[in-house]
Amino acid sequence: MKNPVSLGIDVGGSHASCAAFDLTEKRLIPESISHIPLNNQGSKTEVIDEFASLIQACVDKINADCLVGIGIAMPGPFDYVNGIGLFTGENAKFQCLNKVNVELELKERLNLPEIPVRFINDATAFAIGEYFLGQLKGCKHTLAITLGTGLGSAFLSDGVPVITDEKVPENGCIWHLPFEKGIADDYFSTRGLVNRYFERSGTKLKGVKELADLARENSLAMELFQDFGEKLALFLVPWIKSFQVEAVVFGGNISKASHLFNDAMNEQLNKEGLRVQIYYSELQESAAFVGGAQLLNKEFWNLVKGQLKYM
Repeated sequence: MKNPVSLGIDVGGSHASCAAFDLTEKRLIPESISHIPLNNQGSKTEVIDEFASLIQACVDKINADCLVGIGIAMPGPFDYVNGIGLFTGENAKFQCLNKVNVELELKERLNLPEIPVRFINDATAFAIGEYFLGQLKGCKHTLAITLGTGLGSAFLSDGVPVITDEKVPENGCIWHLPFEKGIADDYFSTRGLVNRYFERSGTKLKGVKELADLARENSLAMELFQDFGEKLALFLVPWIKSFQVEAVVFGGNISKASHLFNDAMNEQLNKEGLRVQIYYSELQESAAFVGGAQLLNKEFWNLVKGQLKYM
């Protein structure tokens, strides 16, 4: 008899990726990894078709009889309990999925009526993946942060998301917290770095990689990364203390430039008397595959399903 397999899907703004996970051996199946571009401004039919074709491509690479379910790491706002999109607003991604029951649409499109399709916040899925297979393994109180187009985060206790505890911010996330003249998401993100460089230099860059390349010989670019690290530490300190965080893992595109801000961040943490372990994800998007796939791990699902309504 073959081992039970779940699929973990990571949905981004411009693409989605999928991988199968062996629930018995607790490992990703590398040859199953599949990718597809997404048009987040497309029609409902177009987006659901894209999701379905990605899932089918992944299923075609495994023994389909072993498939026990699908776990999708989805950006918010989303009703993770019922699988329904809550995307509204002028520039919101996936507006076509607003009030759409994505679970039912996918089951119908894939002709998999009996297969459970479960959903979880994408940053939380990244955190869970890091706990099960990555840098947070074996740590009790942890914090996972994704630094990219936005600021994603999740606090975990023994791998389970902590959302309503008074020791963590409201909703268990940090993107919405006030910082300087706006909120943290405005500062600790790609647009934050790119906007600050533009304000100081008059030059508009495409993204963080371009800024990181400049930092080798451009003192302003280097200064902005050092400022980023120092202020990120200052911003995180109260929550690291409150939740008694033992380890922090960073993922996302900005984390790939960690050599430019890590020293400044650690120096500031040391000044605050903190000796927290700082890690940078080696799994990156694969962590979200693992986190999504864990929703079909019965023991873990029983621990996490009650938290979904708060995400």
